[in-house]
Formats: sequence, C-alpha cells, structure tokens
Amino acid sequence: MASERTRLRMVARLREQGIRDETVLAAMAQVPRHLFVEEAFASRAYEDTALPIGFAQTISQPFAVARSCELARGGKNIGLALEIGGGCGYQAAVLARLAREVYTIERIGALAAKARQTLSSIGVSNVKVRNADGREAASNVVQFDAILVAAGGATVPPNLLSLLSDGGRMVIPLGTTEHQRLTLVTRTGDNFQQQAFDEVVFVPLKSGQE
Repeated sequence: MASERTRLRMVARLREQGIRDETVLAAMAQVPRHLFVEEAFASRAYEDTALPIGFAQTISQPFAVARSCELARGGKNIGLALEIGGGCGYQAAVLARLAREVYTIERIGALAAKARQTLSSIGVSNVKVRNADGREAASNVVQFDAILVAAGGATVPPNLLSLLSDGGRMVIPLGTTEHQRLTLVTRTGDNFQQQAFDEVVFVPLKSGQE
C-alpha cells in the first residue's frame, strides 16, 4: 500500500534526522497520519512539515512529534501521559502506542470531537480526549509520568509543573514566536531541571475554551 510505503520512508528520514528510539520509530510507522489531515493535504501527510487542520491550528511535523515522544520516554515505558494541545489527535495516536493511558486536552471543541472520532476509527482505545483549557488543567489526585505540550510559550505554565510526577518528564516548546526550542523538563522532588534541544515552531499556547 502506498501509505505504508510512505510511512516507512518517513521513518527512514526520521532516523537520518537523529531519532534513535526504535520504539518511537515503530509507533510512528504504525499511525496513518493521512487520516488526521484534511483530504486536500492527504498527499502531503508524510512530508516533514506542519499542515493546517483548521481553526488556525496545525498538525505538528513528524520530526517534532517523534522527538517529543523520544524525550518524554527517556528510554522507558510511560504509564500515564498527558498531552496539552491535542489538535487532530495524531500525536495522541503515537503516544497511545508508547503509554498505558493517554489524556489529551484540546481547547477547541470541534477539533476535540474530530480527534475523538479519528482515534476511534483506527481502534485506539487508551486515549481520553477532553475539550478544556490546558492552561487551567489541575488535579489533586493524578500526576503524569509524561506531559507533552504541543503549543509554545515563554515559560512553563505552573499548573503543569504540579501535574508532573516525581521523576516525570515534560516536553514543551519554549521561547518567542520566532525562536522556540523543544525543552525537556524533568522533576526530582520539588526541583525542576530544564534542558533545551531542537529549534521548533509551534502555535502559541492560548487560554480559554471554544
């Protein structure tokens, strides 16, 4: 099948770009990215580029998804994962193959509904999609082993730090609109350490719910 061949070419390119986690690469190979984009862009689904998904939002480029997942895993299996900025559900579909359970939050209701439908159509059953404001996400009970934020900002929202478990790993693009770096935040007790990686471009992390 053409889509399978193009997925394998995408994975080969990700290896060339420096993705080393074979578990992540296998997950990327299994997810049909063309089902998560508008039909008009399906022929470009496996290019290494972000594509519009409506509502001034984009599906992240495959490299950004693979690197985010690689950093979040840190070579270990993930128990509970949280995604902020679920968009069309593509990264959640990849995470579903890397984590026991995934919670994804999308502030735009129409995108959340579409993500839920697409994930169900490909048999993903361990992802819960919620239409809410990720900047306001809070929990007195659940903390997450991995948090992936698919929107950029100057600093890490404090509420997300509190949702990260001890030993947990958060991946978030930090910087200005013009200059962002994919940043790994690791928690040890009450200490949070940041390490910057690849230059990326993400839409801004916004408040509110639509």
